[in-house]
Amino acid sequence: MSASDLPDELWARVLELGAASSTLGFRDLCCLAIASRRLGRLSLHPPLWSTLLARDFPSQSQPSSSSSTSTSQQQQQQLHPKSQYKTKFERHKLRMAEARRRAVFEAEARVLACRKRLAELEERASVALNVWQPQVVRGRQKQLVQQCNCTVPVDSRLSDLNMELKVCKQQIATYKNVYNKEKQKLNEYEESLKRAKYHPLQDSNTGTIAKELHVKRKKLK
Repeated sequence: MSASDLPDELWARVLELGAASSTLGFRDLCCLAIASRRLGRLSLHPPLWSTLLARDFPSQSQPSSSSSTSTSQQQQQQLHPKSQYKTKFERHKLRMAEARRRAVFEAEARVLACRKRLAELEERASVALNVWQPQVVRGRQKQLVQQCNCTVPVDSRLSDLNMELKVCKQQIATYKNVYNKEKQKLNEYEESLKRAKYHPLQDSNTGTIAKELHVKRKKLK
């Protein structure tokens, strides 16, 4: 006995068990409907799609107490369960697309803010560096030499200069530490932005089109 000899009731039961056990999804049913006219007819049975509705959209399948919601649910219940599934799936796709757009927008905002912060740190560091340019240092040394004959000891002046140098080095180390941390944040935010923008189907289509164009160019040459 071949599979085609099995009765419709048995095939319908197989499909229902597959949907109830999460073995079959709506994509599988659509593929079966395309592959076999008989399975396509059996895949339209309302109990099958009612099972998928309750499994994939459990929160939306629960009854509500509001009159307006109950009225809309009654109207939906008059539709075929497959039509109800399609409507809810399209709404789910829209919500997912909107959530993806929000995630991309938030990731772009974080990257932009981080780049702005890095630019501010670079500007502040350059201002601090101007204080210790060579000509400024030579000017301080000249003042130190001119003050050798003053009552203030040279060791004291030299100690002050070393203290200023130490403070400057500490500021440079602080700026460098903050800059490196901000740079690391930027790398993480850029990776998050790439993940948020990643779409397997779009990237696959883009890659296929690029390969086709490359092949056409080779043929023209």
